[in-house]
Amino acid sequence: MSREISVVVCTYTAKRWDWLSAGISALHSQTLLPHEILVVVDHEPALLERLAGEFPGTVALPSSGPPGLAGSRNTGARAATGSIVAFIDDDALPEPDWLERLAEPYEDQEVAAVGGGIAPSWSGARPAWFLPEFDWVVGCTYRGLPETRATVRNLIGANMSFRREVFEHLEFFHGLGHAHGRSLGGEETDFCIRLAELLPGSRIVYEPRARVRHHVPPDRTRFSYFMQRCYSEGVSKGVLARRVGSRTGLASERAYVRAIPGAALRAVSQAVRTRRPATALGAVATVIGVGAATSGYVVSRLRRLSTIS
Repeated sequence: MSREISVVVCTYTAKRWDWLSAGISALHSQTLLPHEILVVVDHEPALLERLAGEFPGTVALPSSGPPGLAGSRNTGARAATGSIVAFIDDDALPEPDWLERLAEPYEDQEVAAVGGGIAPSWSGARPAWFLPEFDWVVGCTYRGLPETRATVRNLIGANMSFRREVFEHLEFFHGLGHAHGRSLGGEETDFCIRLAELLPGSRIVYEPRARVRHHVPPDRTRFSYFMQRCYSEGVSKGVLARRVGSRTGLASERAYVRAIPGAALRAVSQAVRTRRPATALGAVATVIGVGAATSGYVVSRLRRLSTIS
C-alpha cells in the first residue's frame, strides 16, 4: 500500500502563528515524512503571504470555498496528491510518530478513514469541574472512547484522515448551519456517516496511538464557553438527525449518555477521597452540560436553522 500522506492544515488567523509554526515544524520531523504539507488559509491574504515566505517547504494556498472550516478542508482535499489525506488543526501539535500510526490501519483495504487520539494541552491547569468525559467540548477525544484500535461511527476533526479516492466519489465537507452567530461544526460527523452509507463495506477506524496535542486557550476553560458549546452540540445533533435519521445521527450519543451517570459518581467519589470539594463540581457540570445539549437538540428539532450546502 502506498503510504504517501498529504497533510492539510487549515488556518484563518495570525493569532495562532506560534502553534501553527510549531505544528509545521513537527510535521517535517515525523518518523514517516508527509508526501506534502498543504496549509489552507481562510480568506486572510496577509497570512497567506507570510506563510509562503517563511515556510518554503510547504504549499500555502487560499481557500477556494466560502469562509469557514468546511470550505478550507474542501480546498485542501481537492489539492492533495497523496494516496491518503490527513487533516490536523492549526493549533494542534502531532507526536513524532503521528503519521506512521495513522498509516498502519490502511494496510486493511476495507479501511477508508483513520483518526487518532487528541489530548488537551491546557493553557493552565485543567479546571477541577471539567471532567475528561467532556473533553470533546474543547475538540479532543474523551473518556469513553475505545482505548485500543476500533471501528467507530465518526472521527474528530483535529486528527483525521481519509483515502484520497473517497473524495472522488463523495460530496466534500459541508457545514450543518449556524446558531447564535456561531458555526455548529459537526461536518466531519456528517461526512463520515455519508461515507459509510456510500461504501457500506468500508471501515472508519480510531487509532488512539496516533496522537496530537490540541491547544486549549484560557477562554475555553470558562463555564460560559462550556455551556454554549454543549448547547451548540445539541443543536448540531438535531440538524444531523433531520438529515440522516435519529437512529444513525444519535447512535454514538446514546452510548455516551448512558455512561454519564458513572462519570458524575466518580467525580463525587474523588472529591470525598481527595478532600477537594471543588472536584464534586464536576458532577454538577455534567448534569448541566447534558441538560444544555438536550435543550439544544430539542430546539433544533422544533425550529428550522440556516444551513450550508
